Amino acid sequence: MRYAVVIEKADGNYSASVPDRPRCVAAGSAGKAVADELREAIRFHVAGLREDGLAVPEPTSIQITLKREARRAPKPHRRPENSPRRNTDQLGELLA
Repeated sequence: MRYAVVIEKADGNYSASVPDRPRCVAAGSAGKAVADELREAIRFHVAGLREDGLAVPEPTSIQITLKREARRAPKPHRRPENSPRRNTDQLGELLA
């Protein structure tokens, strides 16, 4: 079975959870260590279900990854060198 896993980076540590297994969580200082801990938590949870004679539900979560687009700073507006400057009086005439 493959479960969707959410790993979040916080201040100074990582936390991980499995949406299909709300009680399967892990935390630690490194992402790989948290993933390993969570993998073990899932195994432990599934083994407990089987030991108790309960069915192990199939995963229901859908996993997708969205790539965040890099935000670009807007380009500053630049007046062409040969264009005349307009003062507020000229703008007032244009808007009238």
